[in-house]
Amino acid sequence: MLEICVEDAAGLAAAVAGGGGRVELCSALALGGLTPPRSLVRLAAQAPIPVHMLCRPREGDFVYGPQETAQVCDDIDLAAEAGLAGIVIGAGAAGGLDLAVLGTWLDHARHAGAARGARLSLTLHRVFDVLDDMENGLEQAVAMGFDRILTSGGAVRAPEGVRMLAHLHELAAGRIVILAGSGVSAEAVPALRAPESRSFTPPAAPPARRQRHRGGWKNWASRRESGR
Repeated sequence: MLEICVEDAAGLAAAVAGGGGRVELCSALALGGLTPPRSLVRLAAQAPIPVHMLCRPREGDFVYGPQETAQVCDDIDLAAEAGLAGIVIGAGAAGGLDLAVLGTWLDHARHAGAARGARLSLTLHRVFDVLDDMENGLEQAVAMGFDRILTSGGAVRAPEGVRMLAHLHELAAGRIVILAGSGVSAEAVPALRAPESRSFTPPAAPPARRQRHRGGWKNWASRRESGR
């Protein structure tokens, strides 16, 4: 499965024309991806391939308070009401997943899916790559009912995290999909040997350049590159 990450109408059209199997819809790829505007969501709902909407209210870290948690619930409603196939979410705290916030969003997504008569597919985004214990994070994602995990294997780019991606795929044992993301090119796909691949249109900058503050991708990438 080739999933294309797009941030505008032109990218959406290119993903469909280029044979993409699924779209991750967002805005502001230069910031690592944020929730897309309502107008783009409505347009994407007309696409002939499944569309999953990123629900991320701001750039920076993945620690969210009550107001941002409620904001994402509204975003989930937008995705469901527009007829999109799924959502992409993530929240973290103290080196692990924020199970309380994620639980709120997942319950909301399930109710929204039931209300429209079609469940929302659930993807855990790359908050997974900042976890202190990705193996435990995988088990938590399975227990919570996520369908897939978007991850670079803990590296800045997926081709650099091949070994961890393979390890995670083995641990998943068919219980959850490991979706390789970040720096995935046509040349990299054979080496990744993942059940699904993700590509960017247009190419996103490395995470270290995408986030500028609030302890997000910038600080994580710096720690990875320095060995800390």
